[in-house]
Amino acid sequence: MKNLIRVAFLALITCSVHAQNKNVLKATETKTTTVKNSQGEKKIISTNETKEIQNIELEEAKPNTLNIPMKESPVMVTQKTELSVDGKTKYFDVDHSAYYMYNDKKYQVKGDEYGYSLSNSDSKKNSYLRKTSNNNYIFVNDGKVSSAYFDELGNLIIDTYNEKTDRITTEKYMISK
Repeated sequence: MKNLIRVAFLALITCSVHAQNKNVLKATETKTTTVKNSQGEKKIISTNETKEIQNIELEEAKPNTLNIPMKESPVMVTQKTELSVDGKTKYFDVDHSAYYMYNDKKYQVKGDEYGYSLSNSDSKKNSYLRKTSNNNYIFVNDGKVSSAYFDELGNLIIDTYNEKTDRITTEKYMISK
């Protein structure tokens, strides 16, 4: 009987220890449009899914307080668009094709079949951005491989590891508007 009570108590404590460590907001918006023309009627269904994920980080606990305030932390936003025309469905992520400025030079990010290519008028070679499974990108430029992502304002952020200094350098390509 004592063992049964101990096991039940241990199971209760184990189940209550797990806490939420992420705020997740998922919103879906669906638009249905019917187009009539000389070829007939087409039904177009557009579904936009926006997912915001924020890691929960707490500030230091203050003595004699009941609640612990939450630290400001970055929000990862991903958007996915599903377009269905007469039953044929296509999926689209947010398109980051645009012009960006870095060190007073203008760069163009263009979508290609595997991700994006980055080029400017001075360089003959393109650099490439390839999407990874966690919505970041691998940036390949002149034999160097870096990590890249787009921030919430649409700017391109590239983090490169320098072996000689054992540091990470961050380059921020500002989107041109």
